Amino acid sequence: MNNEILIVGSLALDTVETPFGRIEDAVGGAGLYAATAASLFAPVHLVAVIGDDFPQQALDELAGRGVALEGVQCVAGGRSFRWSGRYEYDMNNAETLDTQLNVFADFNPVLPESARRCGYVFLANILPSLQLKVLEQVEQSRLTICDTMNFWIEKARDELLEVFRQVDIVTMNDAELRQLTGEPNLAKAATKVLTMGPQYLIIKKGEYGASLVLAEGHFALPCYPLPTVVDPTGAGDSFAGGLIGFLAWVGETSEQQLRQALAIGTATASACVEDFSINGLRKLTADELYRRYVALHEMVRFEEISRQAILST
Repeated sequence: MNNEILIVGSLALDTVETPFGRIEDAVGGAGLYAATAASLFAPVHLVAVIGDDFPQQALDELAGRGVALEGVQCVAGGRSFRWSGRYEYDMNNAETLDTQLNVFADFNPVLPESARRCGYVFLANILPSLQLKVLEQVEQSRLTICDTMNFWIEKARDELLEVFRQVDIVTMNDAELRQLTGEPNLAKAATKVLTMGPQYLIIKKGEYGASLVLAEGHFALPCYPLPTVVDPTGAGDSFAGGLIGFLAWVGETSEQQLRQALAIGTATASACVEDFSINGLRKLTADELYRRYVALHEMVRFEEISRQAILST
């Protein structure tokens, strides 16, 4: 089984406004963020669709990072997926100002032969029926991860639940978890999701970190502390890309490796939000990623107290 990664998601042009500035028609999309992050660790195959307005420079940069682009479909005369959003000082939620699906509306993911044999698969936030179509084309995979959103939970629930039955890890935020299960208590909601098929659940909590839930227990990490968050767009996909990239690199999915991967994903996402578009990921070096990983480890490390000491108080 190889360590190559298949990522299926959007390539987009984003216009984003935050309290720290504004960019127009910057490269973005779940596929771009995840592939850029994952390429820090392992070879990536990207499947997406673009119009001929998508910058060639961005594609060349991906190729230079070892991302195979045979699965990126370019529609001649078409316009790429575009998104416009605004963040206030509470950057956990974006206000969507405009969404233009353009060529993404007719996206039909067809995997090149080389991508069908990838050992690791990340299905970014796309229509669940398309996620299922991708899974049908994958010949052998060691680990599959899927992302979703509240819209699919409401409008495509049956297809989404079928995806859950076929993947190993699901990533969701608190609101999506409660919406899917109808359970206000997150611990109970997480347990319900594990009965739907996946072995593991990762709960994304934005500036409050992330949690890993499995049948044997629960592991939580805070976010990496930053003096300034410039643009949170793409943080979740950068997190997922770093996580699956690390797991592909180590070739293991034990609880210990999953905990380490959660920290690597958190550290990767922290670099993403320090600048607009993928500029933060561009500047992230292996040394800096390791430094942030170690800092996270120190934040949650504490000495065990003996039972006898507690009983004697």
